[in-house]
Amino acid sequence: MVLNFAHRGSLTEAPENTLPAFQKALDHGTKAIELDVQLTKDDRLVICHNHTFSKYNREINGRIRDFTIDQVKQVDVGSVFSEEFKGVALPTLEEVLEICPLDVKLNVEIKNIPVIYPRIEEILLDCLRKYDRLDNLVISSFDHVALEKVQQLAPDVELGMLFYYRILRAWEYAKDSGLNITSIHPNNVYTDRKFVEKCKENGFNVYPYTVNSVKRYEELVDFGVDGVFSNNPAVFGG
Repeated sequence: MVLNFAHRGSLTEAPENTLPAFQKALDHGTKAIELDVQLTKDDRLVICHNHTFSKYNREINGRIRDFTIDQVKQVDVGSVFSEEFKGVALPTLEEVLEICPLDVKLNVEIKNIPVIYPRIEEILLDCLRKYDRLDNLVISSFDHVALEKVQQLAPDVELGMLFYYRILRAWEYAKDSGLNITSIHPNNVYTDRKFVEKCKENGFNVYPYTVNSVKRYEELVDFGVDGVFSNNPAVFGG
């Protein structure tokens, strides 16, 4: 089965990484959702891709890490998308888990660069355990040290290794990392048939990002990818 992740929810229909975006993805019948986690000043898991609020309000200085969850909840991240979503705030991971059915696979990406969040791995796993969400889940990151910490704390959790730039023989790097990597998540720009075949020969699923063109999606499926991350409901929809 090809598994297509709604990237930050249905971000063309609602503000990315918000409850309305995740709900719209679910309404499309998606079988998988990708989201990004960071920590607030008081160590709450908040869903956000960027490390600052500049995408939503350029007058707010500082990074997510500089604000408590109560302060984060006061920031309107919806108006910049449209008036329909005025007053929408960034959700906590708990809020997302409350609305996301267990049969929808989650890809939780730890956003650990450029900010390094001490203990985010432990806090994340505690939250997932609380909601019984360690199954049908993959934890991914560009920070491979964070993946190592997750493995030390929860050896059975699926790990996804993110790559932005091309590196020589990424599949060998993943295999030699000492991590129990389940999937490799490459930038789709350089994902070709050889890359996919080599990854799969070494036992890895391949989920390229971010694939919004149906034509490109069909090409990647022909290469043998196991799924993609996409902003396009025509790709991630059920």
